[in-house]
Amino acid sequence: MKTGKTLTQLAVELDRQQSAKRDFVADSRKLSLSDDGQLLIDGQGALSMTSHCSNQVATHCDIPKKYWDKMPAELRATNANHWLHKDPAKRMIRTLDGSARAFLSDRYRALDNYDLAEAVLPVLQETPDMQIVSSELTDKRMYIKALFPRIQGEVAKGDIVQSGVVISNSEIGSGSLRVEPLVFRLVCLNGMISNMATRKYHVGKASGIGESAMEIFRPETMAMTDKAFWMQVQDTVRASVNQLGFDAIVAEMQRTKGMIMEVDPIEVVERVQKHFTLQESEKRGVLQHLLTGGDLTAYGLLNALTRHSQDIEDYDRATDFERMGGQIIELPQSQWKALAIAA
Repeated sequence: MKTGKTLTQLAVELDRQQSAKRDFVADSRKLSLSDDGQLLIDGQGALSMTSHCSNQVATHCDIPKKYWDKMPAELRATNANHWLHKDPAKRMIRTLDGSARAFLSDRYRALDNYDLAEAVLPVLQETPDMQIVSSELTDKRMYIKALFPRIQGEVAKGDIVQSGVVISNSEIGSGSLRVEPLVFRLVCLNGMISNMATRKYHVGKASGIGESAMEIFRPETMAMTDKAFWMQVQDTVRASVNQLGFDAIVAEMQRTKGMIMEVDPIEVVERVQKHFTLQESEKRGVLQHLLTGGDLTAYGLLNALTRHSQDIEDYDRATDFERMGGQIIELPQSQWKALAIAA
């Protein structure tokens, strides 16, 4: 498992971002793109855009991404400005360090990383011996990965796994707030994320503002408004510290040890590449770990996927591989047959 930031480093960056970010809601007729690719907000000036924000503008304007990426900035501006002004809609623009990082519906429920950390860290600390083993703030998401060493099981003799939880969130519309079970394998320090997840989608009541751009001031006001919501998140995190639920996941992992590959492992990994849309280098890495491990079962495959996550530089993508491991143990028999049995 990638370690990412220490908890102290995470806290420092969350504090910095909380002071540096600003949100605006505006009628799209008050918005435009400049010929040099900046987002212009009436009364607020020009902002550079992240690639994520730029893609969200394209999606809102119903412009295909392939065409959007190919267009020069001047043509992008002409196309986008036509649709922004022809089909008016209220949009939320989320900014950080003077750059527009998200272009969202005004119904988007802004669940901030700072508020999430403030809600869940005290709850995690209620559990004796809890360990924060990894945390990170990427351009898209925040992650907190914690272990509960007192809750453990044995997949096979000497193969000990511990219970944990992954709490993640996106402030920019790149997925929902998630609370997901984590299984940590001591023999190789791999982390596997189960698909038995609780998701809180970022959809709330429309802001109901006028036509002018308006800054939204959040921290204390939104913290009070969302108090009940954050209490629900806290209860969900508490419920994740559960021996019975963890035992059920371990039982599924034990089951995968009996799911034998009947197809050449190279062919299996090629099918896995198509199933999970892996890059060629990712496919090679998974195959290498599968062959090195020598376990040609579904359990060996999930461990190859989670082990390869440690080789990936991008934290978001590495976490995707930890989730892929969890998806393997939940594959229906028909899908496992298509991956590893059917000719």
